[in-house]
Amino acid sequence: MKWDVGVFLEYLAKAKRCSPNTLSAYHNDLQQLLDYVGVKKLKGMAQSNEMLLQEYLLHLREKRYSAATTARKIASARSFFKFMVNSGKLGENPAKNLVSPQVSKHSATFLSPLEYHRLVAEPAKLSSPEAKRDIVMLELLYATGLRVSELVALNVDDIDLNNCCIRVANKHSPFDHTISQLLEDFLRQDRLDLLYNESEKALFLNRRGGRLTRQGFWQIVKNYAARAGLSSKVTPHTLRHSFALQKLRNGADLQQVQHLLGHAHISSTRIYKQIQSFSR
Repeated sequence: MKWDVGVFLEYLAKAKRCSPNTLSAYHNDLQQLLDYVGVKKLKGMAQSNEMLLQEYLLHLREKRYSAATTARKIASARSFFKFMVNSGKLGENPAKNLVSPQVSKHSATFLSPLEYHRLVAEPAKLSSPEAKRDIVMLELLYATGLRVSELVALNVDDIDLNNCCIRVANKHSPFDHTISQLLEDFLRQDRLDLLYNESEKALFLNRRGGRLTRQGFWQIVKNYAARAGLSSKVTPHTLRHSFALQKLRNGADLQQVQHLLGHAHISSTRIYKQIQSFSR
C-alpha cells in the first residue's frame, strides 16, 4: 500500500486550512520518514510497518534531534497515519504505539507583563524613527504571537485596520484597538521617515529604506533587552512564547492558541499549558 503524502497535504490545505509553514513542516517530516522506510525496503528488510516506525524512532534518537523536534516528527507521523486509516487507505494505524519523548517545560522562556513593559520602555526613551518602528514591532509581536519571520515579511497591504487584523498566509491574526491606533500612526507618520522608495511594500524598514531583516530585528531586541537588564532571557521568540502564555492565562483554550500560533500539532502548543501550571 502506497503511503500517499500528497493526498494528506491536500487534505490539510483544503479541509484544515493549514498555513504554508505548517504544510511545509508536515511535508519535510513525512518525506524524511518515507526516505527512511524506502531505504529499508530497498535493502530487502521486510519488517511490519509498525516495526519500521519503531526503528525510525530509534533512528531519530541516533541523529540527536532535540526532544521537541523528535516529538514534532512523531506527531506528524501519527496525524498522517490517522488520516490514512480514516480515509480507508490503511486498515490499521502502525503509529499507534509510537512514544514521543517528553519535552521539558523549561524549554520556552517568557516575560511577565512587568518584564515586557521594562523591555518596551527602552525604545520609548528614544525619539528616532527606528525607535518608533521598534515599539510597533515589539507591541505587535506581543499582541499577535507572530513568528519573527512573519513579522519582518509583512507588507503594508497585509494590515487590515478596519477589521483589526493582519493577513498572514492562510490565517488572520487579530489585534485590539490600541494596536490598531499604533499601526495607523506608524503608517501615517513614522514609517514615512524611513521610506526612500515609494514603491517599497515592506511594513518595517531599515535605515536605508529596505526591508528590515530577521537578523536585524534579533539584534535590536537583544540590545533593548540588555539595556532593560533582561539580556539572559529575551529573544524575539520570547515574545511569541509570552503571547501564548498570556492567552492561556486569560482563558483561551489550547485549540485557540494553536490556531493563533499556526502550530501544526497541538503537542507544540501544550508546552505553554505546562509552563502555565508550573508558574502559578
